[in-house]
Amino acid sequence: MTTNAFEAPRHSLGEDLVAILIGTLFISFALMLFKQAGLLTGSTAGLAFLTFYATGLPFGAAFFVINLPFYVLAFKRMGWRFTAKTFVAVALTAGFTELHPHLIAVAGLTPLYAAVFGGLLMGVGFIVLFRHQAGLGGVNILALYLQDRYGIRAGKLQLAIDLVILAIAYFVVGPKALIASVIGVTALNGVIWMNHRRDRYIAWSP
Repeated sequence: MTTNAFEAPRHSLGEDLVAILIGTLFISFALMLFKQAGLLTGSTAGLAFLTFYATGLPFGAAFFVINLPFYVLAFKRMGWRFTAKTFVAVALTAGFTELHPHLIAVAGLTPLYAAVFGGLLMGVGFIVLFRHQAGLGGVNILALYLQDRYGIRAGKLQLAIDLVILAIAYFVVGPKALIASVIGVTALNGVIWMNHRRDRYIAWSP
């Protein structure tokens, strides 16, 4: 019996949980590399990095707290399944980012290597989460909500917010780290751009 092309196989709950674990391990390890190299990225992770560099507040705690207001928007736009999985993903990413340095010592890390390798690894982690209808909350949810409510283009708004974060970062991390951070963000988005296509992946969650 053949499967109808429009009846995509669903991910089981177990598969979703394993995927969230894998995706958050990848992303948190990349964030740990960024942190140790003095870099940052965009969205709420970028805000958490700025908070960490400016105040010394643990990155994981800042990342978790900054994401809290966005769950209401996630529920309104994406539903409770996406919101629940995203909450778990954010919590795991926050915890793993603080845990990794206690399990592995990274010495002699250059900012450019951390930017490229970390950006690529983070991109793969996001693809894993996206394919199981999960995310890391934050600015992208706000952008999608405002697009639905007021017609503001989500891509343009998110780009504008990321540019503001990077502009502030110039005064916090310096020009060299900022350039490396931009390279890392480019690597991250390059992975997502090449791989996050609905016509190439049909499995989805119940």
